[in-house]
Amino acid sequence: MLAWKIGGDQGEGIDSTGDVLATVLNRMGYYVYGYKWFSSRIKGGHTHYKVRIATTPVAAPTLRTDILVALNQETIDKNAHELDGGLLLADSGFDPVVPDTVKAHLLTLPLTEMAKEHGSVVMRNMVAVGASVALLNLPVEPFAEYVASKFARKGEAVMEANRRAVRAGYEAVRERYPHLLTFSLGKPTPGDRLVVTGNEMTALGALAGGCRVFCGYPITPASDIMEALAKWFPLVGGAVVQMEDELGSIVAAVGAGFAGVRAMTATSGPGISLMQESIGLASMAEIPVVIVDTQRGGPSTGMPTKQEQSDLLALLNGGHGEGPRIVITPGSPEESFEDAYEAFNLAETYQNPVIIATDLSLALWKQTVERRVVASPDVPIERGRVVSPEELLAMGQEVFERYRLTPDGISPRSLPGEKYGQYLATGSEHSVTGKVNEDPKNRVQMMNKRLEKIRAINRHRVGIKMEGPADADLVLMGINSTVGVIREAKAMLEAEGHRVAIAWLRTLAPFPTEQVREALAKARRVLVVEQNATAQLLTWMRAQGAADARFESFVKYDGVPMAPEEVVAAARGSLSRVEVVR
Repeated sequence: MLAWKIGGDQGEGIDSTGDVLATVLNRMGYYVYGYKWFSSRIKGGHTHYKVRIATTPVAAPTLRTDILVALNQETIDKNAHELDGGLLLADSGFDPVVPDTVKAHLLTLPLTEMAKEHGSVVMRNMVAVGASVALLNLPVEPFAEYVASKFARKGEAVMEANRRAVRAGYEAVRERYPHLLTFSLGKPTPGDRLVVTGNEMTALGALAGGCRVFCGYPITPASDIMEALAKWFPLVGGAVVQMEDELGSIVAAVGAGFAGVRAMTATSGPGISLMQESIGLASMAEIPVVIVDTQRGGPSTGMPTKQEQSDLLALLNGGHGEGPRIVITPGSPEESFEDAYEAFNLAETYQNPVIIATDLSLALWKQTVERRVVASPDVPIERGRVVSPEELLAMGQEVFERYRLTPDGISPRSLPGEKYGQYLATGSEHSVTGKVNEDPKNRVQMMNKRLEKIRAINRHRVGIKMEGPADADLVLMGINSTVGVIREAKAMLEAEGHRVAIAWLRTLAPFPTEQVREALAKARRVLVVEQNATAQLLTWMRAQGAADARFESFVKYDGVPMAPEEVVAAARGSLSRVEVVR
């Protein structure tokens, strides 16, 4: 396994360089995981892109870098400490200086001048691609041809110029530094795989689940969902509506759900704050709607481009009153796809808002996924208890009880505009017919109905997953992007001789308390790994009666994604306490 990184100023093509490398490596049969650091601005400021390359699946960042490509001195200053005897390739144009504390082999190439020779300084990143391929000991042609194909719309001259730039960087490294070409990635495993983000998988899952309306407002890091659906919806007759703000987005999505369309919106923390009242409306009026929250650093504007998991308690308890919501948590791109289509079935079955809680790292960072996950999936469409027009007509003048009290709390639902059906929904407390009713007895009945109906999902949905021995000395636990991190940390700890398991929550509300208790009953200690300052996940678990004295937390809230090495360091402390207990 090897880690490559390129850094420079934002707007210099750093993203496209990393994307080229990750895409072609994936096509060659390698597994990749790409992580970006970028500022909350359009241009300027330091940015870097790290790609991990492996012959087996990889789903986490790492603290180590083997090859660093620096387009400016700031990249060296900020990132060279990650090199421990690795290679540092720098543009000789800025006279690179390597700190005395850094152990690295410095290679210099006139990347800027080489780019100018082939047509334009903007091709410096393409020269860097070729140089990186040489350092990785890979053939250059797949990369040169892929780069050329990306510029096909700009004409043959531009295609050929970029092709030459890639080859020039490749040949320059091989000619000047043959003695440093010692890296070996190992033998790739051919397969049919994609390089995708969690956001893209969420959008694909929504399509598979029958979503046909998306109402949203651009916000980092959720905007990719809207952009993907805007591209794909025309193929299936769907519509993306960019609203004036998040308030309009959620109200429009709720309205579409009331009309019978599978509808969703996607946002991040600031948008969730604005949406809380209308999420309550969907709870009160029992209207299906799906909301995706891609968590980022807060509060307020916070850090829009940085990783965090600090919206949890807002997602679970936000808003006034006690409006139930279903909150589910994917732990991988594959689960992002699965949860997206399942969310619509849950929303319509339980006539309730469903929130998919994800985070920036899972939403934005690219990784290898088997194509079969999304290829012609057999996705059932469960519309729930919808009364047909024929059934309504058979009822005749009988008053339709939209909120009828039933044993499972789920009432029959009609679509507006159908004769003898319901045509009005209200956010005020109402009776079985939907008319405003503040009678104390009715209030208790309706409140109990709404709160109790969604509890049934824990009889049908797996709320927690686990890998490893049930009686492990230590269980590492997390959600979202930390799942890949704890999986790799588990392997590292097992190599040290420890008995370790991992567990990750798939449902946060209604909380699967009994499932969690059963899964973790034999564990000696549990370390909850999360990216916020106040241990919100563990706090929620304690409130639900699912955590005891064996549980402790490891938190990180600096905006940087969690790395397996950090979890291993924290886990060693937990394991030492297990030894003391013995």
